[in-house]
Amino acid sequence: MARQLSLIVPFWNEEAAIGHFVRSILPVLDGIADTDWEIVCVDDGSSDGTLRKLNGFCEVDRRFKVLELSRNFGKEAALTAGLDAATGDAVIIIDADLQDPPEIIPKMVQAWRDGAEVVLGKRIDRSSDSLFKRKTASWFYALHNRLAHIRIPENVGDFRLMDRCVVEALKRLPERQRFMKGLFAWVGFRTVSIDYVRKPRAAGMTKFSGYSLWNFALEGFTSFSSAPIRLWTYLGTAGALLSMFYALFIMLRTIIWGNPVPGYTSLFVAIIFFSSVQIISIGMLGEYIGRIYMETKQRPIYVLRRTY
Repeated sequence: MARQLSLIVPFWNEEAAIGHFVRSILPVLDGIADTDWEIVCVDDGSSDGTLRKLNGFCEVDRRFKVLELSRNFGKEAALTAGLDAATGDAVIIIDADLQDPPEIIPKMVQAWRDGAEVVLGKRIDRSSDSLFKRKTASWFYALHNRLAHIRIPENVGDFRLMDRCVVEALKRLPERQRFMKGLFAWVGFRTVSIDYVRKPRAAGMTKFSGYSLWNFALEGFTSFSSAPIRLWTYLGTAGALLSMFYALFIMLRTIIWGNPVPGYTSLFVAIIFFSSVQIISIGMLGEYIGRIYMETKQRPIYVLRRTY
């Protein structure tokens, strides 16, 4: 009996890449023996001709399913929508830019048939990415895995295969502020990885700016670790102890040598330093409170306009 495979592909202004993506992916899926498949395309509020092109493929091949979100909710929400709509025994997430090669999908399926419940695509060569992106990604993984209890595999993106039991576990997670790489790692299950070389984009431009990557990293830290906010407790304690020692030093110096007229430079620097620490700590506290605030609203993760 053939088993069902679902491919989840998020799209946001990827009109230029759609044709190349479909021409590359169809022979790969058709070449997997004893497997039926569907492609769940999630249009995340595109403003170009992405939706029109996707609907064209949907009309020709009924194995295409297109989810049109009411606006741009972000990639994490688009992935969640795809997971909710996918019906396959196994689900594969892949981007439309083809930096993650479809050619290793058959290897993923074989590893799944051999008993793996999660098959990760691991990038062993990221030379197609900029030096800045490679370095910041390396720093993020190192710092996150040092601070958080849940380790995220290094050089592993969203490209992965998941068994139906893994998908159902993910669907039970209720949070609205979603960091999918962390959620994938949190649910666990039997995991293997397949190495591959990351390619340049087939078409179009990356949608991640430095600012968005910074916010993405901040979401990862605050979603799976309380260490950033706990750090300020330690800094405050250390500052209080240093202040006490300094006060004791001033008192002893006054008793022994009297009270000379002091300068104001050290006082000014101390006030500015500790004021800055307080502002930063309030900002970090605000990051956590803001996430609590968004969770208590219980708004849906995405709004679906229509399914084609």
